Amino acid sequence: MSTSGVLSFTQQGWEQVLVKVKRALVYLDAACAESLHWGCGSTRLMEAVGGPVCHLREFEPNAVGGGAEQPKAVFVLSCVLKGRTVETLRDIICRSHFQYCVVVTAVSHAVHLTANHVPAAAAAELEGQQPVFEQLEEKLCEWMGNMNYTAEVLHVPLLLAPAAPHLALTPAFASLFPLLPQDVHLLNSARPEKRRLGSLGEVDATTLTPELLLQIRCLVSGLSSLCEHLGVREECFAVGFLSRVIAADLANYAPAKNRRKTAPGRASVVFVDRTLDLTGAVGHHGDNLVEKIISVLPQLPDHTNDVMVNMVELTALQAEEDNQNVVAPGCLAQSNDTEAKALWEALLNTKHKEAVMEVRRHLVEAASRESLPIKMSMGRVTPGQLTSYIQLFKNNLKALMNHCGLLQLGLATVQTLKHPQTSKWDNFLAFERLLLQSIGESTMSVVLNQLLPMIKPSTQRTNEDYSPDDLLILLIYIYSVTGEFTVDKDLGEAEEKVKKALAQVFCEESELSHLLQKITGLEIAIFRSSLIFRLMFHSEFGLIDTIQNNAKTSQ
Repeated sequence: MSTSGVLSFTQQGWEQVLVKVKRALVYLDAACAESLHWGCGSTRLMEAVGGPVCHLREFEPNAVGGGAEQPKAVFVLSCVLKGRTVETLRDIICRSHFQYCVVVTAVSHAVHLTANHVPAAAAAELEGQQPVFEQLEEKLCEWMGNMNYTAEVLHVPLLLAPAAPHLALTPAFASLFPLLPQDVHLLNSARPEKRRLGSLGEVDATTLTPELLLQIRCLVSGLSSLCEHLGVREECFAVGFLSRVIAADLANYAPAKNRRKTAPGRASVVFVDRTLDLTGAVGHHGDNLVEKIISVLPQLPDHTNDVMVNMVELTALQAEEDNQNVVAPGCLAQSNDTEAKALWEALLNTKHKEAVMEVRRHLVEAASRESLPIKMSMGRVTPGQLTSYIQLFKNNLKALMNHCGLLQLGLATVQTLKHPQTSKWDNFLAFERLLLQSIGESTMSVVLNQLLPMIKPSTQRTNEDYSPDDLLILLIYIYSVTGEFTVDKDLGEAEEKVKKALAQVFCEESELSHLLQKITGLEIAIFRSSLIFRLMFHSEFGLIDTIQNNAKTSQ
């Protein structure tokens, strides 16, 4: 499969959007914004829009509408045009003065028919027609207040965010996660008693919820469009329960069947459930700088695969925490910067030590090209050394603009090397290696008892101790790498001790991390006032009752 073909798939999709956006207000949802971010960059979109004013807005219910001087709008959306999405469209248009609306959806019309419960036989008869899009076009004109105004609804497969030549991401499906054994109970709650499932092995497309099935069909639609662009007929392989459902759906997808008849090439597509390799996601055995950057730097808002790089170092502001939000953050995606893209690909494909040296080499070469007074130093690369090279660009606007992408990656490297969490990396690795050595010799209860002294409340923790987030990562690693084990009295007692210790730690936290807020589903203020929350976390042992009992005791 051609890597240039994957990149051109995304870029050609955005070219179809860009021809529509001239002098328009452009509304994007988060997934499409991320595809743009990695695919061709917001600068390319701004150039296509034209005009001195920023015309980009987030697609959300409270988005600002268009004034009398803004008659045209383009909405670029990653989801099915139904339900809350259509309601948001209506609300934005009704409080605006639009006369021309274009709605671009990354979901094909065939999937919209499925979403509107059109039977497969009836959908086959509608081939070449787009009644769902046509009905929405009429609605758009109605909301604009004049049926003679112009409305367009079209499908553009904006599926991928190409992070590198051999790595493409699907931000719209970041929440699509394999089913867990506990989910069988949820599926059975909507099924008659005689047809209830015994295990995940019995799950197929007919047993899934309509919402999950529609999400899978949206993914399948996008993958089919990718295969059509590449000119291949795919052969699907699956490892895992949900992957098997997705592979089967792609094989039986009607538009894909027609496409395969004329496709000149062949490709193998392998689907793997993430739950079959959680150790790969939470382990620290990878010696890669990019892995550490993504792990320790704060996430770029509304993005799933990029981070915020503090750019204060390149300004006249003091490098204090209060000033971090004054300057717009940098990021890893540099889609229009050849120099930065070359460095980014090198960072992805080399080990930590070589990657840091590569950052230094690029900075030195850039400074030399700009005739900056650089002082060469050999040997080990340090954060201070890289910072001194980066600061050479600080007072040279031309040099700074020429190498802005490179400087963002350089600062990301420096901030990662200096981050407290990076120093913990070796501690994680040592614990994981010790665990791997003890598997087969020690029982799970012994492993949990080894973890117990590491669970400390915030008042007793130092920078070297594990935070609540770290402890959850370690628990996931322990249970994932251990696999099946015997449940006995000792294990029950050890788990109970760990549950109580974790509950105490969570209840005594003065500030919850973003991860814990997502797990609990509650904001910090509510958490601190009530001390009762639900832990929406599918672990091998539930903490809900323990935490609630702890909270009641505290109250």
